[in-house]
Amino acid sequence: MTTPNLLESEPQCQSPTSLPILHFVHANSYPSATYRQFFGHLAPHYTVQCLPMHAHDPRYPVRNGWRQLMQELLDDLVARYDRPVILVGHSMGGMLALMVAKERPDLVRCVVLLDSPVVAGWRAGLLRMAKAVGVDQRFGPAKFSARRRNVWPDAEAAFEHYVSKPLFSVWPPSVLRDYIDVGLTAHPQGVTLRFTRETETAVYRTLPHHLGRLTRRFPVPVGFIGGEQSVECRQAGLTATRRLVGSHFRLLPGGHLFPMESPAVAAAAVHHMLRSLLSGSP
Repeated sequence: MTTPNLLESEPQCQSPTSLPILHFVHANSYPSATYRQFFGHLAPHYTVQCLPMHAHDPRYPVRNGWRQLMQELLDDLVARYDRPVILVGHSMGGMLALMVAKERPDLVRCVVLLDSPVVAGWRAGLLRMAKAVGVDQRFGPAKFSARRRNVWPDAEAAFEHYVSKPLFSVWPPSVLRDYIDVGLTAHPQGVTLRFTRETETAVYRTLPHHLGRLTRRFPVPVGFIGGEQSVECRQAGLTATRRLVGSHFRLLPGGHLFPMESPAVAAAAVHHMLRSLLSGSP
């Protein structure tokens, strides 16, 4: 199997001087080029940029609280841009965007969280205790990611595996094909996941439990767009998120992966949210 270069799979962007820069941060286990169609709907309005894949650079190891992953994003922004940019993050990406915006608000115009609820209050305390005693691996998403199938004889077998799963069967086939194209790499037995299941599990097991504290007096505007059927939002609760974003809150049909389920709808909602955030109006 010929594996595409992730950098070549990124969207073809306009000159950074012509349109506002939108820097995207992907969800755990989904390389940025998985969102190709979502990016395509944003491209008429923004210069879309992204790091092809987070959490796999040995200079930024996955550690409890994601401090090093936050530094990976921060260093990428500093290296790329000479002006503040828009941050849009999905799930893990939204949390990292919040952390960077709090640390360096001079680099960020605003943040849009895509199904990335803020875990705070008693839920944050429960998460902290679960990690401390090791039960998070038995009850959280790490329980499933650690055992996830990760080797197939070829890309078509991987596609058939995913399309049979309820989580992925609602994706347009072309979006799932994008994930297969950029999400696999060669393996002695065929192909395997490029975003390793070990790293995916490590990310889940080190989730930050301090985000509630970071959101007090947040220095840049923040908006939230979630999926109406998102299990993650239901588990995390949305009280702290609503307190952070105020009127800049919206739910769309779909689950946690709504940007893949409905790329055009998700992109239109992001564009509308950004116009509101940048104008300072609800």
